[in-house]
Amino acid sequence: MSPLALVTGAAHRLGKSFALTLARHGYDIVLHYHQSLDAALQTKAEIESVGRRVFLAQADLTDPAQIQSLISNLNTLTVLVNSAAFMPSGNVDALSIENWDTSLDLNLRAPFLLTQEASKKMTDGGLIVNITDVGAQKAWSRFPSYTVSKAALESLTRILARALAPKIRVNAIAPGFVLQSDIVPAEEWERLIKRIPLKRPARTEEIASALEFLLKNEYITGQTIVVDGGYSLI
Repeated sequence: MSPLALVTGAAHRLGKSFALTLARHGYDIVLHYHQSLDAALQTKAEIESVGRRVFLAQADLTDPAQIQSLISNLNTLTVLVNSAAFMPSGNVDALSIENWDTSLDLNLRAPFLLTQEASKKMTDGGLIVNITDVGAQKAWSRFPSYTVSKAALESLTRILARALAPKIRVNAIAPGFVLQSDIVPAEEWERLIKRIPLKRPARTEEIASALEFLLKNEYITGQTIVVDGGYSLI
């Protein structure tokens, strides 16, 4: 039987790339999504085209009960990738309490609760990868809750790595600019890209290759791999 990997937020964007990467390395996939059913079905078809099994799993990860239900249905698990995230914009004086809470619940609490539950299923050992952000080390005043949650997730990564060793490894991947989102205007995106030392956004496969590295190198735990084209240098 093929090993099983759970990827949260796997319907589209980077989550999809992580799921496809794991599938190409022989993993069957639990493909978590929240509301993007059509995208999840498309990703499911792409993964099945490389010969792997896919299990769709809908859940609101801001609800601890749904997290527990998601994991309780699994008999075993080898890899968990915490990729689902929420990035609301709003300066400190404008960010709503609701958006603050949702950011922390999805970006920080959910990976913690998922790790708690998933570690019980990793009876033969496993790998947990938290997707953080190069912004975790910046002071992005337009995205306070997101930045705080990702910085805390990197700290949590180190704590979990120490707590779950030696059986389970816990690491993080911190992407830089990859895919433009609706909350960043085109002209702002271009301005940001021009500041990056490598002068271009990352390709999704370049971010996913960091996951391949963590799969292959079993002597790494508690680390954050930054894949940002040099953005952290400025």
